[in-house]
This record gives sequence, structure tokens and C-alpha cells, in this order.
Amino acid sequence: MKKHCLIVMIITCVVVLYSGVALAEEKPGADAKELWNYITTVDPYTEWGFWPDHKGLQPGRSPHGAGHKVFVNSAGLNSKMPPAAYGTIEVKENYSPDEKLMSITVMYKVSGYNPSDGDWFWAKYSPDGTVDKSGKPAGCIGCHGTRAANDFILVHDFN
Repeated sequence: MKKHCLIVMIITCVVVLYSGVALAEEKPGADAKELWNYITTVDPYTEWGFWPDHKGLQPGRSPHGAGHKVFVNSAGLNSKMPPAAYGTIEVKENYSPDEKLMSITVMYKVSGYNPSDGDWFWAKYSPDGTVDKSGKPAGCIGCHGTRAANDFILVHDFN
């Protein structure tokens, strides 16, 4: 009986550990096409939440447009202080003054990707998913870098 319980416990541990590895492997690398697939198909960003202090359509400013919505995955929403957890993804829908979707910009925290700038991978897409720019765009880093103490996140204060 004791041997049977031990075997069941070992099998359970292996299954739990394997499940965790499989979930971790679902996240894309620092690749714009993989990231687009992930946020639109694997784990659709429109099903995520908003930062508690930045919900729904908000007034925007250049270069993001007249309005925006910022969606955040659970890794980000569960981060209570900077830096945000690795795997955090923030997706910003950027709207024109007449509320037409103009572009989608993404911040994705990837371990070891760019340590000097918070390990953020950046991407800008047209509404159909065409990659406009990605990687370490100087404009993104320059603007968001003004909030390096808040882990480069502009629209949410951790404190």
C-alpha cells in the first residue's frame, strides 16, 4: 500500500512538473510574428484585463493616437511592484480621433532579452498583424525609459 501511494505521488509530481514546463514553453520568444500569433490565437489579448488604474478607452497622445486601450496579461496584473514579472505582456490598441483602430503596440518582458532596458521586447503592428517594427526601437525605449523606475510602464503606477 505504501509503495502504491509513493508511486502515485511520484507520477503526480512528474505530471505537475511537466505541465508547468509545457505552459512555460507556450510563450513565444522575442519574435514579432510568434508574439502576434500568441496574443491573437494562443492567448487572445482581448480576453485579458486592464491595469486597475487605466481601464477601457483612454485619451492618448503621439505616437499612439488620440485614444487607446491597454490590455495586460495575468503575469503583469499579478505583478504588484516593479519590475513586472517575466512573461508580462501589455498590448495597446491605438485609435484615431474617430475611434478607428490604427495600430497595435506591444511590450513583452523576455528574460535576458535587453537587460539595460528592462528586458522589454517591443512590437508595432498594423491592425491586420503586419509587423511595422519590432525589437529594441529607440523611440519606444526613449519614451518609456523616462519611467525606468516603474519598469518602463507608462500607464500604470505600481506604487
